[in-house]
Amino acid sequence: MSARDIYLSFFMFTVNLHPDDPRYTEVIVRHMEKLRSIGYTGFDMPVFPDDTGDPQGDVPRYEKLREALDTAGLADVGLTTNVATTPAYDPTSLIAEEREAALVYLKSRVDITAALRGTIMAGPVLFPYNVFPTANGKPLWSDALQDWLRPRYQIAQPLFEQLGAYAAEKGVQVAIEPVDHWETPAPNMVRDVLDFLAGVSSPHIGVCVDSSHVVLGSSGPKAYQRDIEDAAGRQRLHYVQVSPPDRGEVADSWIPWREFLGPVLPVYDGPLLIEVFNAIPEFLDSLRLTRRKFWIPEDDQPVPGVPSAYDVAEDGIKKLRAELARLEER
Repeated sequence: MSARDIYLSFFMFTVNLHPDDPRYTEVIVRHMEKLRSIGYTGFDMPVFPDDTGDPQGDVPRYEKLREALDTAGLADVGLTTNVATTPAYDPTSLIAEEREAALVYLKSRVDITAALRGTIMAGPVLFPYNVFPTANGKPLWSDALQDWLRPRYQIAQPLFEQLGAYAAEKGVQVAIEPVDHWETPAPNMVRDVLDFLAGVSSPHIGVCVDSSHVVLGSSGPKAYQRDIEDAAGRQRLHYVQVSPPDRGEVADSWIPWREFLGPVLPVYDGPLLIEVFNAIPEFLDSLRLTRRKFWIPEDDQPVPGVPSAYDVAEDGIKKLRAELARLEER
């Protein structure tokens, strides 16, 4: 049995932890206690985008959440955070004031990660997630899109240099996640992030690799292996996520286990995150989910023939451990 830490994404249950709501904190504790008994040693926590105009004001709320988890006997549970940028906080904006607002926002998310005693902040933090650019009312694709992206990549590099220095002070690694082109315009592939990072010297800014996006957006297993070797050689491989292309059940899925994890395991010793996007309301439209929801015990009525969220989590960790054992025996 692999001794590697395996985390579960709280996207199974929510996109908003409601850190000011003690009743919801009780729900979080209940889920964590059950999932820890299954074998998970940590969790990836979604940090809901700030809409108050004061992103730094969120930090004390998450400090209280961490205190509540500790009081509940979960002090040993590891946490990472999932963060996304938005049009209101766009690090690639050509307007300096908007980039400055984005830097304030991203620093506050680093502070939240540190307040939760997490060491990794990952997600689509470069271009705003799920926002596709247009020109004269028409969407930009292919060469036109790449031409539109180029100056925005360049203008964001100094911002991430500053963010890297700040994250280093807080003991947090920032992992930019390339997301497939079905969900967001850029960056889509691991190589896209590595090319961007060539202009950012701080090793605290790196890449998050997700099997779902690798399968849907990668240029192939040989290129992927080269990219992983490059990321590791530059000490930029900061997080690894295991997720099927449909973001559903891991146990029987189209994950190319050997091709995906084979290059990773010799060069990465951090947690492996199982990421399942349950059919909760927030994901129905953005991911166009058609499958049934994995019903959540004590929140939903059981659905005959449909696995519960806990069943999916348990089957997923068993499958990942089995694949790790096969790969680590080689």
